[in-house]
Amino acid sequence: MRPILLGVVAAFFFSVTFIFNRAMELSGGSWIWSASLRYLFMIPFLVAIVALKGNFLPLIRELKARPMEWLLWSTVGFGLFYAPLTFAAGYGPGWLIAGTWQVTIISGSLLVPLFYETIQTETGPIVIRGRIPYRGLAMSLIMLLGIGLMQMEHMKQLSWQNVLLCMVPVIVASFAYPLGNRKMMAVCGGRLDTYQRVLGMTLASMPFWGVLVIWEWGSSGPPSMEQTMQSLLVAVSSGVIATVLFFRATDLVKDDMRKLAAVEATQSMEVLFALGGEIILLSTPLPTMVSLAGMLLVVAGMVLHSYVSHANSMEKAA
Repeated sequence: MRPILLGVVAAFFFSVTFIFNRAMELSGGSWIWSASLRYLFMIPFLVAIVALKGNFLPLIRELKARPMEWLLWSTVGFGLFYAPLTFAAGYGPGWLIAGTWQVTIISGSLLVPLFYETIQTETGPIVIRGRIPYRGLAMSLIMLLGIGLMQMEHMKQLSWQNVLLCMVPVIVASFAYPLGNRKMMAVCGGRLDTYQRVLGMTLASMPFWGVLVIWEWGSSGPPSMEQTMQSLLVAVSSGVIATVLFFRATDLVKDDMRKLAAVEATQSMEVLFALGGEIILLSTPLPTMVSLAGMLLVVAGMVLHSYVSHANSMEKAA
């Protein structure tokens, strides 16, 4: 029960990203500041965590050993993930972005053939190209149906251009995030823990954020104090608290595939938390019954995908 509770609480703090990105957009804040300030504010917190564990110098050595790979995949995994996600907040409510974002499960499955996995055989380990998990992907069709329903309702209120500006950046982000993170895990080769890798990617993505900051400062000036504080809140809640809670939850059940699937499925609660937060804080009107039905389908699809994926893992292990 404790891991499930930790997963749900993590989903709550993750949902802050979607709520406050939308709030900053509605108050006239720039999406560039919303995105870049989050990663700038994450640095001191992550440095403190990594340094307290005595793991800062090994990270620096890894960064120096392969700087170009860190720069490339950190820009993809963090820059091309979060910049489009904040951009999309200008064209749709947070609950819609959160619901559409769940498509990252499908995107991640489609990226599997780009990577290799090691399988132990009687003659020794062999390396094979990853195969798309079709059974899990079939469950994801339920999510696509739910996202389609939500976006159909959105289309009735906005132009096709706005709908595309909401959907396409989220889809780009859904591929960039797993691609960048998986490539970086391969580069690290198990030599770094999660906190070291996240800090390293945050530092390596700074050139990307620096270019955006210089551009925005020159065209619109510095961010307002309100946007700065909201970005700090997002960095602490989503970048630090939610991440720590979720990793703790998965660590508690890492040896039980069914429980791990249940913990991962709790992240579908982000959609519901984002909706509740926007209704309370931003006075967002309640979605239509069609949108609510789509939201429930997204949650159901994510839960089923998680269970089917881990059922496949257990079959392979057997």
